[in-house]
Amino acid sequence: MRSEPEHRLPETAIKAWRLSGIIWAVVLWFITAILVLLTLQGGGPPWWTDALVGVLALTISILATTVMPSLRWKRWRYQIDEHEVDLRRGIFIIQRTLIPVKRVQHVDTRQGPILRKYGLSSVAITTAATTHEIPALDDETADEVRNQISNFARLAEEDV
Repeated sequence: MRSEPEHRLPETAIKAWRLSGIIWAVVLWFITAILVLLTLQGGGPPWWTDALVGVLALTISILATTVMPSLRWKRWRYQIDEHEVDLRRGIFIIQRTLIPVKRVQHVDTRQGPILRKYGLSSVAITTAATTHEIPALDDETADEVRNQISNFARLAEEDV
């Protein structure tokens, strides 16, 4: 059996994922408030469905902002060598992906407003079949990873 990938994401990824969770929680609470207002006006669902939605919204908000980011960070690992990119991720179901470097078509770095706030970027690895992502690397590491995968892919292409 293969050894575990050795590289972890930076701990600032937890902060970025928590902020993202807070934004989703606000949207969820906004939808819940609309349902409650509809019920109070008499045109919405019965009161017990609002209570159920409220409990679900509270549970999801707590999980998305406290528990899930830490678990996600603990599980995420990656490793890159001249033959493949090895990704391990997942919270409840651990998924392991090996991407042959010779199948890589291009590599991108991506940075949205939340990642930019924390100086993080994601690396997207595209093959003919799909796109894989290493999320929330610090900007310098993301550039190094992108360049490393690109160089390995170029060397693999020359070997063919």
